[in-house]
Amino acid sequence: MITDEHVAEFSEQGVTLIRKAISDEWVHVLRSGIDANIASPSDRGRVWDTDAEGRVTFYDSQAWRSIPEYRDFVLNSPMAGIAGTVMNVSKVNFFFDAVFVRSPGAQFRTPFHQDEPYWSVEGFETCSAWTPLVPVEKKSALEFVAGSHRWGVKYQQTNFGALVDDERDYVSYENTDAVPFPDIEGNRDDYEILSWDMEPGDIAVFNARMIHGGSGNLAAERELKVFNTQWLGDDVRVRFKPEGMDPDHTAVMTEAGLSDGDPIGTDLYPELWRR
Repeated sequence: MITDEHVAEFSEQGVTLIRKAISDEWVHVLRSGIDANIASPSDRGRVWDTDAEGRVTFYDSQAWRSIPEYRDFVLNSPMAGIAGTVMNVSKVNFFFDAVFVRSPGAQFRTPFHQDEPYWSVEGFETCSAWTPLVPVEKKSALEFVAGSHRWGVKYQQTNFGALVDDERDYVSYENTDAVPFPDIEGNRDDYEILSWDMEPGDIAVFNARMIHGGSGNLAAERELKVFNTQWLGDDVRVRFKPEGMDPDHTAVMTEAGLSDGDPIGTDLYPELWRR
């Protein structure tokens, strides 16, 4: 399933699209899991951007330990092997899951950002796997700035807590040496921006330092359901960041015996694939 071209695209562009990476059976499992998740959110559950028509964006993360369908996918699907092969690493640990569900016609667009600066870890050998469970039009899909994972600049990321008016997710770069985030949206012609029409089972696998955003602006009859998983490779270490983290794993990592600078591990972040 994973070709040399996929591996090269991930290394050079920062993202690769894998068509039909998971079966219809796994798509059905994840859809059932999302239904259960919406009915019973975790303490990380959020409802963003309720508009005048009642359209919303539902988000949850780290729910794999309480939603059996998510756990089944994490432990038993091909995803760990896909992540390890695409990253070209020797082993892979699971990090966490994230769920995005947008009502039909929702217009909430995620600003351009990077993932790894928000995480309670640090490392280049990381990836996110964006897995839509319904058909997605290119204009509503996640967008990626080609090659941005290798720019090597520490940017001031968006404070999503302020964006969605939720202080639990507050991240501040005000007192750091980070530089202002580039205005991708205002200068789109200056960048190579990648996105695709996608079908259920297709997966966009991207480096967690890749600049990406979007996945809003849905047509009136279109909803969006995405199950996103995050995977960690050889060079990743625990890193608690003074600017804040989202999601913040400090408490659960400390309780599990992990300290700043430690390699990732324990039952919270199991190793699920080895070359």
